[in-house]
Amino acid sequence: MNDVGQESRRLDEFVELLWSQWKGRILVKRDDESAVVKVECSPADLRQFCEWIFERGYALGTQVVEETSTGYQLTYVFYSEPNEPWIFVETRVGAGENAPSLVELSSGPSFDWHEREAEDLFGLQFEGHPRLGEFVLHEDWPEGANPMRRSFNVKVRNRDQARDAAWRPPRALLEPGSFAMPIGPVFSDFAESVHFLLETVGEDVVRTIPRFFYKYRGVEKIAEGQSIDDVLLLAERFSGTSAIAHALSFCQGVEAICGVDPPPRAKALRVLFAELERLRHHAAVISGICNSTALAIATSQAALIEEDLLRLSGEVVRHRYFFGAIKPGGVVRDLNDAKRQRLASAVKQIADRLGDLHRMLRYSSSFLDRLEEVGVVSVEEALSYGLVGPIGRASGLTCDIRKARPYAAYQKVSFVVPTEQEGDGYARLRMFFREAEQSALIVGQVLESLPDGILASPLERPRAGVSLTAVEAPSGAAFHWVRLRQDGTIDRWRITPPSFPNWHGFHLAAEKFAFQDFPIILASFGLSNAECDR
Repeated sequence: MNDVGQESRRLDEFVELLWSQWKGRILVKRDDESAVVKVECSPADLRQFCEWIFERGYALGTQVVEETSTGYQLTYVFYSEPNEPWIFVETRVGAGENAPSLVELSSGPSFDWHEREAEDLFGLQFEGHPRLGEFVLHEDWPEGANPMRRSFNVKVRNRDQARDAAWRPPRALLEPGSFAMPIGPVFSDFAESVHFLLETVGEDVVRTIPRFFYKYRGVEKIAEGQSIDDVLLLAERFSGTSAIAHALSFCQGVEAICGVDPPPRAKALRVLFAELERLRHHAAVISGICNSTALAIATSQAALIEEDLLRLSGEVVRHRYFFGAIKPGGVVRDLNDAKRQRLASAVKQIADRLGDLHRMLRYSSSFLDRLEEVGVVSVEEALSYGLVGPIGRASGLTCDIRKARPYAAYQKVSFVVPTEQEGDGYARLRMFFREAEQSALIVGQVLESLPDGILASPLERPRAGVSLTAVEAPSGAAFHWVRLRQDGTIDRWRITPPSFPNWHGFHLAAEKFAFQDFPIILASFGLSNAECDR
């Protein structure tokens, strides 16, 4: 049975299971074309139903809050392995009412940051959440300012709230002899702002409290009422290291709503661009890990590979970070035969150089001592926090959106999804090397069988609708929720970047290890601070 047949069969089985166990308590709709089951659930049944979903091996993808004329609509997106249907759970909360918090469920930690973010940006309270407030919006924001509300006027500057001189960061340890070490929010080099409070009663870190969103940009708010082309610029620029991934997810959402199918050549080129971006991203992370352990030569070798990939990207699409390479309906940049040959040769050489570097690092005992059994995240922790990408797969998770829900031309290329089991810094390093190897293989396959034809299908007349799309960005699953108005402008755009769940779970790796391990564990995650400041 082919993948389509398997998806259809699993959809039938899942809908039948829902009706047999939840009849009369939920409303079920099915979308056979996208293999999605949509469930309308009352707030009273939400906790029990979501727990039931988790028991079947599903993970939370994203939570979307939309303000309506009568209150709020909340949509929870759950996803699983290939051929399993995705589940959209919708519930409505009236104006002035509280939504049920889901943080106490078995995989409740994955809801934590979503609920805290919604409380800050919409003013929506989640009943039962242990700690709301001062999350995205720091203490200088005035009380009652919720920038994602329809009534919030973006043209009026908020008066900064007077700082409380007695304010102190929250602490978990208050025992005699305990102390807290602040790291950040200002870093050297190019790292964006983030603050970590490391608490200890000795040498090992007992508690790590991260604080992000120093540069909240209101990207989702800015998008409201904007044209598709203007929001595409926001999508590819809010996280430059993953420009293709986010632009592609946004474009696929628009295409799904408008019924546009990109031509085969465009789909293949999208895969090519995405894997070149993954290669460059992973080379940069490897360089950062080597630098954190003071391996100067290995750091330089990886950095040279990253620079060569940046220059190669510039040759291919005229921009080192792939800005302006794709658009709704297809791609903007093409490859001639000379560029194809140049790219094939260069990527093979880069893959060989990465392989040589990996072999050398494997036999550096002083290097391995800093990574092995350090920064461990167990598979149970990875599941409960919904970790994604190389970070989740280093702890034994297997999901990759390219396999779970193939997009573009990924169903036409052959590759494996590597996993590791140890969940430590060395497992994460191996993941970046192994994934880079697979990316180089994918690039080679695309270049060998690049279809002929046009680069884009016309997006003639946008129409109203909503779509949820996901891609496997270099750091993991990236979800984009797009709702278009009848005139083709954006009504609601919700981004859940891979750094959001992975930063939430970072403290799991940093705790129980020594202070001097912290920068190495930090580098092994390879995440973007700016992705959270959206």
